[in-house]
Amino acid sequence: MDQLILELKKELIERLNLEGMTPEELDENMPLFGEGLGLDSIDALEIIVLLDKNYQIKITDPKDGKKIFYSIKTIADYITEQRKPVANTTI
Repeated sequence: MDQLILELKKELIERLNLEGMTPEELDENMPLFGEGLGLDSIDALEIIVLLDKNYQIKITDPKDGKKIFYSIKTIADYITEQRKPVANTTI
């Protein structure tokens, strides 16, 4: 999980042009929007594209986005959850 968080920090810094920031400066629990990092709706779209392109994950319900995109940690948790193999439910 720590490797995924570091990877996400680097990708977000690059994709969102967070110039002058390093992965160490980004707290994975800090809110990404509002009074946290201060990202906006355009940044949210960039994160959606990043998840689709790099992790083959699509956000199907926009209501989920607010919870998923709360912090780098919640994004990493969502990626980890989506990567879990689905149990075979055939009888």
